[in-house]
Amino acid sequence: MRNLKLLKSLRSSELHGPGSPQCFSVRADTGSLLVASHYSITEYDPRTGQVVSEASLTAEGFLPEDGSGKVVGLQDLAELESACLATAGGDVVLFNLNTCQLECVGSVDSGLTSMSWSPDEELVILTTGQETIIMMTKEFEPITEIGIHQDDFGEGKFITVGWGKKETQFHGSEGKQAAQRKIQEVQPAAAWDDRRPRVTWRGDGQLFAVSAICLQTGARKVRVWNREGVLQATSEPINGLEQALCWKPSGSLIASTQRHPNKHSVVFMEKNGLLHGDFTLPFSKDQAKVNDLLWNSDSTVLAVWLEDMTAGEDKQVNTYIQLWVVGNYHWYLKQSLDFGRDSQKAPVCVCWDPEHPLRLHVVTRSWTSITYDWGWTTERSPGLDATDNANVAVIDGDKILVTSFRQCVVPPPMCSFELQLTSPVNQVTFLCQPQRTNQLAALTSDGQISVYGQDLGEQADKTANGFRTVSRPLVLQKTFRVMVLQEEALALRQLLWLEDELFLGVRSGVLPTSSTLLMLRPADADDTLTVRSEIEVEGVVINMVHCSQTGTVALQLEDGQIKKLLWDCSEPSVEDWRDSSGCSVNFPVPCVQTALCTISGEEYLLGLTDRSHLYAGDTELASNISSFAVCNDFLIISTHSHTCRCLQLSTLSAKGLQAALASDGVQNDETLRRVERGSRIVTVVPQDTRVILQMPRGNLETVHHRALVLAQLRKWLDSLKFRDAFECMKKLRINLNLIYDHNPKAFLENMETFITQLDSINHINLFLTELKEEDTTSTMYPRPESSPVQTHPVSGKKKVDIVCDALRTAMESMGPNKFFLSILTAHVKKTVPELEIALQKVHELRVNPPEAPGAVRAEEALKYLLFLVNVNDLYEHSLGTYDFDLVLMVAEKSQKDPKEYLPFLNMLKSLEPNYQRYTIDKHLKRYRKALHHLSKCGEEHFPEALQLVKEQKLYSEALRLYTADSPHYKALSCAYAQHLVEQQQAEPAGLLLWRCGEPVRALQAFASSSSWRNAICVAQQIPLPPDQLALLARDLAEKLTEQRRYSEAALLLDQYAKDCEEAILALINGSVWEEALRLIYMHNRQDITETNLKPALLEAVSTQTAFLEAQVATFTRHRTRLAVVREQKEKARLDMLDEDGPDCPDAELYSEASSVMTGSKYSQSNSRISSRSSKNRRKAERKKLSLKEGSPMEDRALMYALGEIITTVDKMREEVHNLLKALVLFQFDKHAEKLQLSYEEALHMMEAAVPEVWSEGLQNNQAPLTGPNATANSIMASFQQQQQRPAVSQQAAEVLAPPKMRNGVKWKLSILT
Repeated sequence: MRNLKLLKSLRSSELHGPGSPQCFSVRADTGSLLVASHYSITEYDPRTGQVVSEASLTAEGFLPEDGSGKVVGLQDLAELESACLATAGGDVVLFNLNTCQLECVGSVDSGLTSMSWSPDEELVILTTGQETIIMMTKEFEPITEIGIHQDDFGEGKFITVGWGKKETQFHGSEGKQAAQRKIQEVQPAAAWDDRRPRVTWRGDGQLFAVSAICLQTGARKVRVWNREGVLQATSEPINGLEQALCWKPSGSLIASTQRHPNKHSVVFMEKNGLLHGDFTLPFSKDQAKVNDLLWNSDSTVLAVWLEDMTAGEDKQVNTYIQLWVVGNYHWYLKQSLDFGRDSQKAPVCVCWDPEHPLRLHVVTRSWTSITYDWGWTTERSPGLDATDNANVAVIDGDKILVTSFRQCVVPPPMCSFELQLTSPVNQVTFLCQPQRTNQLAALTSDGQISVYGQDLGEQADKTANGFRTVSRPLVLQKTFRVMVLQEEALALRQLLWLEDELFLGVRSGVLPTSSTLLMLRPADADDTLTVRSEIEVEGVVINMVHCSQTGTVALQLEDGQIKKLLWDCSEPSVEDWRDSSGCSVNFPVPCVQTALCTISGEEYLLGLTDRSHLYAGDTELASNISSFAVCNDFLIISTHSHTCRCLQLSTLSAKGLQAALASDGVQNDETLRRVERGSRIVTVVPQDTRVILQMPRGNLETVHHRALVLAQLRKWLDSLKFRDAFECMKKLRINLNLIYDHNPKAFLENMETFITQLDSINHINLFLTELKEEDTTSTMYPRPESSPVQTHPVSGKKKVDIVCDALRTAMESMGPNKFFLSILTAHVKKTVPELEIALQKVHELRVNPPEAPGAVRAEEALKYLLFLVNVNDLYEHSLGTYDFDLVLMVAEKSQKDPKEYLPFLNMLKSLEPNYQRYTIDKHLKRYRKALHHLSKCGEEHFPEALQLVKEQKLYSEALRLYTADSPHYKALSCAYAQHLVEQQQAEPAGLLLWRCGEPVRALQAFASSSSWRNAICVAQQIPLPPDQLALLARDLAEKLTEQRRYSEAALLLDQYAKDCEEAILALINGSVWEEALRLIYMHNRQDITETNLKPALLEAVSTQTAFLEAQVATFTRHRTRLAVVREQKEKARLDMLDEDGPDCPDAELYSEASSVMTGSKYSQSNSRISSRSSKNRRKAERKKLSLKEGSPMEDRALMYALGEIITTVDKMREEVHNLLKALVLFQFDKHAEKLQLSYEEALHMMEAAVPEVWSEGLQNNQAPLTGPNATANSIMASFQQQQQRPAVSQQAAEVLAPPKMRNGVKWKLSILT
């Protein structure tokens, strides 16, 4: 739905010469024009008006001096720095552009009729006067010469399968008469046809087509040849085919023209010569003739060069150039250039620029050159409020196709309504005044401006057939004549409609590098627009844009300069565009689309270049933008990566906008959505959520961009428009939790407003059923950074419960009968469904039905409840109310067979109330309630209660139901104790047995759990005889010794078994030297000192010394290996980074930091580990810490082993201290000194190694890699690792943290120095 808009035109009249131009070509490297006339060839630069080079063709004898000669072809050859031209006399001449010398490279005696070079300039095709084709290389070496007229069809001849005769075949709607119809004879070519062959190449240079007059029929026929000069196909006989021929550069179609009995068409042929589509020219059959057809370089625009067939009274003919564009299989006439009847102003040469697809060059008979630069634009209404209909105007010849996207989305080429004008339309502009932006003005090729506005008259909303008018057409209100347009075609461009009767346009200035701004107002009581103000601008204005919100008019010059027009004053003027700091701001490169917007309170001019770069002033925002639009406070863009971004301008600065467009978006990013490949933005409906996109083929799609939707929803919720918000969320599938999460406090305070606005039971129920605990403003729909964070009420209750209770309370107060179903929903949807309460309400409704009209009946309520809850769950909950009437009511509505539930209910009714409730609760597996009711059923049911307690392990609940002095309590305690013993909890079992009067069993429990103090107490309470007590003490001491509790074992042996020697030996075995010495002297057993104590001391010294030596040796070996491993990994990582760059996926494998942090590649290799317990998971992780040399996690395993050694050695401080004291006491000073020295050296060595093994950088793992060995790639990779590194596991954190040594523990003896 785009139009072609004239950006600038360059008119140069400085070139003059004898005769008139015949051929011209554009130099791609310099942009200058090569013009060949009857007498000479000239290189001319239209920008400076200077002749670069010139050579006479008559002086060299290539053309006759009387001017009767003709140039049939001209081509710029950039590689040869020459121009090649061919004359009708048969000469092929090279014009050297550097030396201005002419060189004849070949001559054909029969003369030449055309010359055409291949697009790659490797081959040239010459057609001769003898109706032959000569193919030559770029060095002008002949390849082949063949006749134009061939009897054969070509290599692509169709194959006839021979299925039946023509008379028996199906002919569709034409009927059987088509079988007998005679083939109409092809009429000869028109009299005005110059009968010259036309040659055109396909864009890839593999095929070329030749249109020539057939010798037999006199009509034109098109033949297609390949690059080797082999005929491929011949066109079917086409009656009325004309001379124009042009192959679409993209290669799909060959364009020509055909004159039908009732119309004049542009027709398209495939490479096999068959017709494939056409469109009708807006002329009658014999009104105009087509001189030529020209495709632009990107195949988007087809130029049709025409002139009238009959001359007027002044013997002159009118000349036109029309620009056609196709979309959705419809051809639109986008521009019509009317050059008038003056033969001197008529074009004689027309061509597209080879480098700039939308630049058209025209040379007139009077040697005037005109260059038109076009740009694509979408003419959309500029309104920002709800009165704007989001109109988009599409030019199609003398019609304007207007679509009002606020009311309906009509796919092109259809539209909401058409505006028919008298002449072809060249420009369309909408009124820039607020509230009136639907009005438009059209500038036509005959120099008139037609103004269309809305019909304010009273009209019926319905037509006669009953349909309602959705979009009212605009009506013609006034037509102005513009006097300035009489000079030349498209003299006025960039038309803006600023006010009711004020137009702003641009005209070329006096100098080629200047422009004139014209402010046009109608003359008094006249329909003529006259110039009221002229503002000269130094530079060529290629774009003007107006902001209806601020009234600013911005201009863009061809070099990217930005100017501001001060138009709303007595003397309009132009000044530089400046930012808030007063600095001048310009685009770095010219932009083809511009728009004004406000970013963080400062006005910016946005510009999009033809290279997809988007600028805000001189700041580049992005480089992959295909289209953009500004609507309200949002910037909507489409990208070449097939996404649509929507950014709120008031919350972002220019730098923030740049960063947002550079990011790929995060999860649940509301600003980003995927769209179809090649989508472009057509318009955005103001104050709405719709964005209209057009696909490459031309069809439309409407998307509701999430950012626009959420912004609109937030506005509605802030203004308490709950119904509008709900309808939008329901339609666009937005989670309804946002209604509460957006502002919980406001929602709860306006609960009645919410219910009143929705006024629908179904809508309230839908809202309730979608409630969940998730806060959608932090997960699905994150809040904008600038919006205030709404705090949720801190009441300890869950969100769903809060909303359900608040809604239920409000509905009960507003109308319990009206909102009865919603009240039931509020009960059911709570986190713990209140099904019993809901069922009770339904039961009350059944017992006391309301008399109000429209009230819900109990059957309807129960049916609705069954819709919300599973029928079996509802049946069981009704059974849990112990109300059999309610149970029957639910059962009747279910699919249950009465034979199933009636006997069961009758059985329950026959039971005693407490036992009845016990039976129901046991059936529903509510065992605690069942036990509670069973405990009230009497003595005869206690065995059943005891069995229930054992089966369901309800011991604690059962003990609370009976008094402590009852036999039931004792029986339960014994059963509980037996259960605890089975669970390996003998000590609590002993306590239970002891307190309930079972000391013997309690003694056994205490003894088995090594709770010796409780066991001795119970034994003395029984009481046990002394010999049995001593035996008990020995048994307990033996168990304690096995558990290395030597001091407690010695106490039992000494005090209760009365065996001091065994007690002393137990202390010696446990290295409790001081306590052993105390008992020796207390019982006067100094003999044990010599026999047991001293040998044990010496043995302990030897054991400790050997253990220390082994630990130190292992520590030293691991420490040395760790340094080697780290050096190898660091070298390998740096080598890989230098080779593959910072994005190498294996780089982290070679970093000791990454292997510690992430566990290398094995940390995620076994997914089963995640399902294990934490203990087993740690065990599995430790298995991966292999000390085998070369293992991926060897460095981590070494660090773990070193930490274990330090911890083990550090824990020896107290043991070594006690041993040293005992050694000194018995004068083993040398042994003590050796042990103290060895232990001290070991501690110092390990303490010094801690900073080396657990370096600070490894612990923090935050500093980037720098240093003399670092490279740019390694530093970049280190920075990226800081952002991408995953969370550290618990064991990895333990390895990272160095072990803590207890330096505060005093273990040394100062006397040993």
